[in-house]
Amino acid sequence: MGIGDIIGDAIAYPFSNIKALVLYAILAIIAGIIGGATLISSAASFSSKGMAGFAFSGLTIVGIIVFILVLFLIEGYGLDIIKYGIERRADSPGIDIGRQISNALKLIVVSIVYYVVPAIIILILGLFLRDWILAIISIILIIVFALANFMAKCRLAKTDSLGDALAIGEAIGDISKVGLGKIIGTVLVIVIILVVVAFILALITNMNNTIGAILLGIFSVYFVFFYNRAIGLLYSEA
Repeated sequence: MGIGDIIGDAIAYPFSNIKALVLYAILAIIAGIIGGATLISSAASFSSKGMAGFAFSGLTIVGIIVFILVLFLIEGYGLDIIKYGIERRADSPGIDIGRQISNALKLIVVSIVYYVVPAIIILILGLFLRDWILAIISIILIIVFALANFMAKCRLAKTDSLGDALAIGEAIGDISKVGLGKIIGTVLVIVIILVVVAFILALITNMNNTIGAILLGIFSVYFVFFYNRAIGLLYSEA
């Protein structure tokens, strides 16, 4: 598939499962409201005394838990979307709360590994290399591991195996299989679309905060669907 085909399919894909799109959009809006309420209650708990302060602290904990659970559900569902994209399936994943929370936890582990490893390498190299050489090598390492993390996420979606996802050498090898130019080109188009929509949402929010917040919640979920579908289709070329 060409970049245009991938983006075109990904743009239309979220509407193939309106039920999931609407459900997760509602959850995202609720999470946003809870997040705002949690910040307010946290501030109040610091300034309050006695039972009032304790009550706000309890509300804060509940708010944080609900907020994290919603984020986990959305991210975990996104990994299933990648899997369907890799298989080039036109339908959408079912909603499986347990599986999708598990997906999110695995994604956290993968991301930590792929960012900690280059950080350690850079720290070690910093003991021996000059600043400008270290800077060049650091940039290269960060780019390579960011792309490898991109591939690792797809490997996890495809196999459900943390072992496959954490096989760093194989993940780096997948970059050349998919095509570095194609990966960069697809990512650039996605970023451009994100920036344009974000600019429009910012304008709307300036005119009406409530409408802007609702649209932001809806678009956030739409973007998760769109972005992960594009990643899956891209990796299907490997």
